Amino acid sequence: MRRFQFSVDVAHAKSVNETFTELRRLRSSAALTAVFLLALGAWFLWIAAPWSYILGAVFLIGAATSLWVMLWAPRKMGSIESQYAAGDLVPAVVAEKLPGGAILLALVDIAKPEADEPHYVLITRVVRALPGHVVELGAQVPAVTVLADRGRNTGGRTWQLASAMPIAWGTTDPVVIARAVEEITEGEWALLHANIGLSEKVRRAKNQQLLIDPADLPDDLR
Repeated sequence: MRRFQFSVDVAHAKSVNETFTELRRLRSSAALTAVFLLALGAWFLWIAAPWSYILGAVFLIGAATSLWVMLWAPRKMGSIESQYAAGDLVPAVVAEKLPGGAILLALVDIAKPEADEPHYVLITRVVRALPGHVVELGAQVPAVTVLADRGRNTGGRTWQLASAMPIAWGTTDPVVIARAVEEITEGEWALLHANIGLSEKVRRAKNQQLLIDPADLPDDLR
């Protein structure tokens, strides 16, 4: 594991960090869904027919589930600072340019702590903004991992979900970004640059993860 410590600019992160923007969208969507289902449930209960009681209970359970998602999601994710502190420092490069952003290609170890060996995969992430970086093909974008499973008690020795959160979403200091770039080995950057053309294949792969042959890894990652 390779941690990268720096002082997170919380105000900057809240304005540009798309991981937390997605969380806010999820919470807003869950809240609207809860209100809609609650209203439907109350209406069916008001009808006061045997069949309507059943439907009303179903919609009220759905409303409660949506409220739980709204409250549980931020607790699971934690603070911006904790996300950067918990993730491993990984390399990512701009693999494709989009009209409204870019697609990053990242090299991530998805092995869980109890695994006997690393499990390196390529992943992609669509980003709208990369402050502090020139958005051009091959641009180096140091990031930290965000790893999770789809649910509890999933088992397995690898994480099901993997994403990369750019360091530039947590700071405006170019010195910090440059230090992160330097702490990633040349071999890792070279591997990503050699595989930029695989970004579309990665997006079509299972879990959007493409396993790297251990023989293709830099010596320090084997």
